[in-house]
Parts: sequence; structure tokens; C-alpha cells
Amino acid sequence: MMLLTAKNKQDLPPLYSLEETKLEDKICQVKFFHPFCSWTWYAVEFDPKEGLFFGWVDGSFPEWGYFSLDEMKSVKTMGLGMERDMHFTPKPMKEIKAYQQRG
Repeated sequence: MMLLTAKNKQDLPPLYSLEETKLEDKICQVKFFHPFCSWTWYAVEFDPKEGLFFGWVDGSFPEWGYFSLDEMKSVKTMGLGMERDMHFTPKPMKEIKAYQQRG
């Protein structure tokens, strides 16, 4: 699967461009996951030269942080790699957290 489309790259703001935006108001543009893992990665900003994202990582200890496109591409577990949620609609982080709390 193509983890990042040309449209995704176009829609993702440059890394560090949203520093003045409240975390809860940042728009998560792309959602990644692995079929054998309960973690989810939400990309908010992206540096195409470095292949580096900033976003919300919802794992054992949910936190904001940086994650690498190259590392995501290299992950293989039992023959399956990372995937992009093709049905995800960009939304503010506060909506994602509200949905998770209802779940």
C-alpha cells in the first residue's frame, strides 16, 4: 500500500508550521495503523525532505511526537506492513479524542 499519496503530501502542512496552534485544534490529516497492532499514528505536519511527521501517536502511552515515513515503510510483521486508513477524513484532534473517549 502507498502510505502517502500526492494529495496527502499536498494537504499536510510543513513541519513546525502549526506551532502556534493549540494541540486540540491541530488537524489530523492522515491516519496510519498496522493490522496486528493496537497503535494508531495521526499525521498533522510533514517534512517531505526528511520524511518526518509530527502528530499524535495513540499507543501504550499516547503522546504527541515525531515519526518517520521510512521507518513506517520498513515495518513488516508476518508479511504485513503499515497501512493508511483510506476512509479517514481529516479532523481536529479534539474530535478524535472525543470519539476515542466514547469508544
